[in-house]
Amino acid sequence: MRKLLLLAEEAFAVASLLLYSGGPLTVILSGGANEGDDSGETNTSIILVLFFLNYIVTFFLLLLRWKKVIKVMKKEKVIVLLVGIAVFSFMWSSLPKKTITRGIAIAGTSLFGLYLASRYTIKEQLKLLVYMYGIAVVFSFVFIAAIPKYGIMAGIHEGRWRGIYNHKNTLGKVIAPGLVVFLLSAFNSKKYSWLFWMAFSLAFILLVRSSSTTSLINGICLIAVSISFRVFRWRDSLMVPSTITIASLGAIFYIIVSVTTEAILTALGKDTTLTGRGDMWPYIFEMIGKKPVLGYGFGAFWYGPDTPSFFIWRVTGWKPPNSHNGFLDLWLQIGLVGLVIFVFGFLVITLPKAFYWVRTTTTSEGFWPLTYMTYMLLANISETTLMIQNDLFWVLYVAVAFSVQMSPERHKLSAIKNI
Repeated sequence: MRKLLLLAEEAFAVASLLLYSGGPLTVILSGGANEGDDSGETNTSIILVLFFLNYIVTFFLLLLRWKKVIKVMKKEKVIVLLVGIAVFSFMWSSLPKKTITRGIAIAGTSLFGLYLASRYTIKEQLKLLVYMYGIAVVFSFVFIAAIPKYGIMAGIHEGRWRGIYNHKNTLGKVIAPGLVVFLLSAFNSKKYSWLFWMAFSLAFILLVRSSSTTSLINGICLIAVSISFRVFRWRDSLMVPSTITIASLGAIFYIIVSVTTEAILTALGKDTTLTGRGDMWPYIFEMIGKKPVLGYGFGAFWYGPDTPSFFIWRVTGWKPPNSHNGFLDLWLQIGLVGLVIFVFGFLVITLPKAFYWVRTTTTSEGFWPLTYMTYMLLANISETTLMIQNDLFWVLYVAVAFSVQMSPERHKLSAIKNI
């Protein structure tokens, strides 16, 4: 009976991760709608109900282990503070009702990340992610081959693969960190390494065929850094010069890319303003300047006419759904106060702990926290995957931020107790 309950709990965790990733319900409920279609908004009420049920189940699972949950929360107060600011930002929000509903959602999303960290070790979290990404990859190919109306985009992005997701860029964003999940699992397994390499290859094909340039670059960078981070496990006499060498090569690569940006973007079929981002950002800063300290309220800026975002839409001539920069969006929503708190937690608290995990562990899962934090940094330069409600990326960041506060030794003891 106990094994059955544990299996059911794992199934809940995997299904929840798939739900937070955005697939496959959104594209199914939209009827396979594409960007630019005038078919109206997708009815998301079923998805919202599923998320609400997820919050309730997660809350009760946390209650079952409330003592351990409190211990974990005490070790990482920045996430708790950030979520608290987001929830209570309705008091100064330009759209109080919207901030309240999205504040509840970000709290529920963060609770699920806390649940993963307090219930599963990092090794077990990677195992759950392998299952989730395996399902996502397999069913994406099923959608592409059997029901291309859903799996392949039409319209302005005709022929681009989107798998079980509603857009090619969504597929790209989700799959990019999945490459590292399969890569680390392949390095850590002897018996089933061939299976993980096969999954890695299929995921990479999906990423390439999505034609999401930013995600492809991020994915390749993640593969490179997850391998490069191995130098941190060398003895100091080798680690220091190797790190300097890698950093120098990275700086040279950055300079070359910066100098040849226009030619590279033209070759990739992109404009030099990154599809309008460069033209939009000055106006974003103009809006930030009007409410720099506390922002416009969580989830209250990008909401169409009669909201602050309408100014951006009017002056740029298009309707961006966000700033295409996670840090700017955080500033817009919860102000400089929220941005400083997040950056402090990221750089001063979580990053050193993630580095410690690399240095003190001997298995591949020890690379996951630092690699995922690298992804969060890369992804939020030209996209927004930071502190979004009902979103996989925030769930994983919360799980990593709480998990690394416990030493690898404590994780081993926790795994034994959970058996």
